[in-house]
Amino acid sequence: MEKFKLEGDDTKTLHKKKWLLDFIVADLGDRPIAEIKAPELLDALRKIERRGRHDTARRARSLAGRVFKYAIATGRAERDPSIDLAGALVSPRVQHRAAITDPKAVGALLRAIDELDGQMTTRMALKLISLTFVRPGELRYAEWSEFDLPNAVWNIPAEKMKLPRPHRVPLARQAIALISDLRELTGSSKYLFPQIRSWHRPISDGTLNAALRRLGYDKTQMTAHGFRSTASTLLNESARWHVDAIERQLAHQEENETRAAYNHAELWAVRVQMMNWWADFLDELRDKGRLHAVDGTTANIAGPLS
Repeated sequence: MEKFKLEGDDTKTLHKKKWLLDFIVADLGDRPIAEIKAPELLDALRKIERRGRHDTARRARSLAGRVFKYAIATGRAERDPSIDLAGALVSPRVQHRAAITDPKAVGALLRAIDELDGQMTTRMALKLISLTFVRPGELRYAEWSEFDLPNAVWNIPAEKMKLPRPHRVPLARQAIALISDLRELTGSSKYLFPQIRSWHRPISDGTLNAALRRLGYDKTQMTAHGFRSTASTLLNESARWHVDAIERQLAHQEENETRAAYNHAELWAVRVQMMNWWADFLDELRDKGRLHAVDGTTANIAGPLS
């Protein structure tokens, strides 16, 4: 834990790591680490599983592995028994959030957002989350200090991320224009999207989903979190972008540390190109529907753009 602290983990992250390790320490904390075998570690982790906390058990195993690796590096142990537990724990059921992934339907959604009644900032929040596909909480708590518009980057600090590491979002020209317009409305607040009645607090976690409901999309059709699935699906289907670039932009965990380091160092330029392409692609989907409505023509919006 002291090493984590020296490496710059914030208080919230340190507390979470200690909480995870305490599950294992309760059973194995007074044992010499070199004597601990895989079945003993598995027994401790299965006590967590029996409480229905499958994801917690998997995260505890991963963190235990870091402890064993540190023990090896400092001469306290010779191997990491957590490696032997790969596949032994229950895989938690993935919660799939409703999302629209048909290109024509995405275009219709974007046009509906353009016509959304009510607060202009809510409409702009939906537009920005479609362009950046960040998690809703990351958007809600976005602060003006995080945006470097001259360099077209949104720097999200680690404490706001699901995984405790900073995340960078390349900003397409469409996102920059939107943010610049938004500054005229909310620039005096700390947050890009403050509450109307409490300027120093961000919008509530239900604001964006409520707006989607007003547009006629129920919770089985589209959610604010669903913009991530929309982007993931269509970017992968375009066959233009390496899966590592897409996953890195989604801020998904990379279990292989060497590969993660490579991705971080080498994929930024690709992600910048990808995010600019994505913004143009959304414009194409939105505008083709309008052209169809005007002149009755049909457009092949399901295929990749040339």
